Amino acid sequence: MNKNKTLNLISLGCAKNLVDSEILLGGLNQTEVSLTDNPEEADTIVVNTCGFLDIAREESVDTILQAAELKKTGKLKELVVMGCLSERYPEELKKEIPEVDRIFGSNDHRQIVSFLTGKEYAKDDPLFFRSLMTPNHYAYLKIAEGCDNGCSFCSIPLMRGLQKSRTIPAIMDEAERLVKNGTKELLVIAQDSTSYGWDLETKVYLSDLLRELNTIDNLEWIRIHYAHPAHLSQRIITAMANCDKVVNYLDMPIQHAADSILKSMRRGLGQDGIRDRIHRLREAIPGIAIRTTLIVGYPGETQDDFDSLRDFVEEIKFDRLGLFTYSEEEGTGAAGLDDNIPRQVKDDRKNLIQEIQHEISLERNESFVGKTLTVLVDTTGEDVSVGRTEYDSPEIDNIVHIQGRAEKGTFVNVKIESVNEYELIGTIV
Repeated sequence: MNKNKTLNLISLGCAKNLVDSEILLGGLNQTEVSLTDNPEEADTIVVNTCGFLDIAREESVDTILQAAELKKTGKLKELVVMGCLSERYPEELKKEIPEVDRIFGSNDHRQIVSFLTGKEYAKDDPLFFRSLMTPNHYAYLKIAEGCDNGCSFCSIPLMRGLQKSRTIPAIMDEAERLVKNGTKELLVIAQDSTSYGWDLETKVYLSDLLRELNTIDNLEWIRIHYAHPAHLSQRIITAMANCDKVVNYLDMPIQHAADSILKSMRRGLGQDGIRDRIHRLREAIPGIAIRTTLIVGYPGETQDDFDSLRDFVEEIKFDRLGLFTYSEEEGTGAAGLDDNIPRQVKDDRKNLIQEIQHEISLERNESFVGKTLTVLVDTTGEDVSVGRTEYDSPEIDNIVHIQGRAEKGTFVNVKIESVNEYELIGTIV
């Protein structure tokens, strides 16, 4: 190489993708490559793509095309694409965007670093050098890659393959390094965290991992994402209740509540089974905040099916709710079904559930007025700082506006004075 490269990394998609980007950055930090946040200053751009839904694929392609333009108008010499989109559609990308110099999969970190540096990359696992793209006080902890579930609407196994769990010692090594470097909150993620460890030679369970993580000194919060209700065993619920560092929060996507739709989605549980899991969670962990995601407009969703979903949302009163309209994914089980629901009907159903959830969220937040909550500060301002309670995950859930200055990465006690659907407002006590 004549000179050091200046590289810009663009990370799109979910938290699992973000971890992949952080691993790559960690590897690059051990090389002579210079990093920049400005694409126009870079002679090399790496785009870590998402390929999960139409809107995410469009964003990925648009981002690649914008980067390709810099080959004509800027100093860009090299465009590299990685991630889920390139894992699934490498030939199409090569054909449609010839400006792309190399295409890699989601986990080709060593090969990417070797390509970018022109040197054989034979260091230890770059995971050791992981470089956070989140604020230092919280980090995502990916415990497995891929998924065995085969839900009819989901293309993740086509892009990421079958489940490959990491061993508990490997996860603990990474977790302890993160905490040593200032991480206070670990967000445990996998495509299905509740089936963690089933595929290992010596089978282990999420409950075993939680008990180990709970022993780490100076770690304050452990947050669990993407629990599959069919795999949420009593042993996991008990471990959550008994581990004091595991916050009163669970991200458990149920996707729907009508039995016929759940069966077509291959979700493994009907409505009664989901209700049972939620009842057991709330009984074992009073005050737990449950986040879920739902899909409306799945092929064949009748008005009765939607009414069943709406009634379930009103009955259960989820604390946090993400909502999607069905998007056909090529190669999935549902792709062969007749997507017979008009776009307007899908949108109307989504809007109705959102209105119901707004009322539930406001009612829940109003119950906090006058109470003092522990808040982890994410950003610091002179007049207003912003943080989260244990009931909220970064980027996707509620925030707390703290009147006055609070130190980023610290825990403060905040008395809640006013609220709206998605924000709490209060002062430090």
